Amino acid sequence: MNTNKVVMAGTGIMGASLCQVYALAGYETWGYDAFEAGIENGKHLIALNQETMVKEGLITKEESEAAVARIHFTQDKEVFRDCCLVVESTVERMDIKQGFFREISEITPKEALLATNTSGLHITEIAEACKYPERFMGQHWLNPPHLLPLCEIIAGEKTSPENVQKMRKLVEGLGKQPVVVGDINGFIINRIQFAVLREALHIVEIGAATYEDVDTVLKAGMGLRYAVLGPFGVADHGGIHTFDHISSYLNADLADDKVESPVLKKMVEEGKLGVKSGKGFYDYSGDKADEAIRERDRMYIELAKVLYFNKKK
Repeated sequence: MNTNKVVMAGTGIMGASLCQVYALAGYETWGYDAFEAGIENGKHLIALNQETMVKEGLITKEESEAAVARIHFTQDKEVFRDCCLVVESTVERMDIKQGFFREISEITPKEALLATNTSGLHITEIAEACKYPERFMGQHWLNPPHLLPLCEIIAGEKTSPENVQKMRKLVEGLGKQPVVVGDINGFIINRIQFAVLREALHIVEIGAATYEDVDTVLKAGMGLRYAVLGPFGVADHGGIHTFDHISSYLNADLADDKVESPVLKKMVEEGKLGVKSGKGFYDYSGDKADEAIRERDRMYIELAKVLYFNKKK
């Protein structure tokens, strides 16, 4: 087994970004995709991302060139035979992921760690298709992982604690910030994200505030506090007694719907999918979509400099 060789399976938005994460950390990184078009798209995304990272001063031109030289692409499954890690970022379908790992787990070395970058599929269920499931787990990244430091490591029922710690150490070695979570629906990030979204939608639905004002509360207030302290740190600084008192009368009034949001369902039916369709909660028609993406990436990069890249130096 080559302890410096990793394979990113699937070279779409997430897979291409992860190739950069591992290559920048010094790994000989292979992007595997079953389709040539996927590989070409991955190469294009990496070139764009690297250009932006250099332009914004996140890395030097020399660091970028060295990382790109460590990224290779292939459609040949023989690439899995001697790698030390596989991270899969393919279609979010259980049958496809199980089919992939059923085959790949037979090829990889027994000691190689296997991970899926699923956003919510159960790790334990995917692992049913794996040979040596004790080395299989989730490695959930937020888009784009080459800029955002968080990685959720999800342990399935058969994942060994020793391999979880190996993965945690590996991700820390990438300069990222791993957390470990059990195989629960949505892991940590999506459970909190959708709890916030549920309450945000409820506030607008009852006419208490607009979409814009709710977003402003998150961006100009809670988001900044959470970025620095997290919810438990915020409670510590605010006073546990204060939060206990507020929860005694507020919790009963919070949204607790157990079904999908009728607002989101109606928007989907109307084709209002957000940036990709030109209309969501906000208007992205014409050039507004590109402008919104550029502004989002600019802000992500500025935050990443503070929260992640500057800390590495």
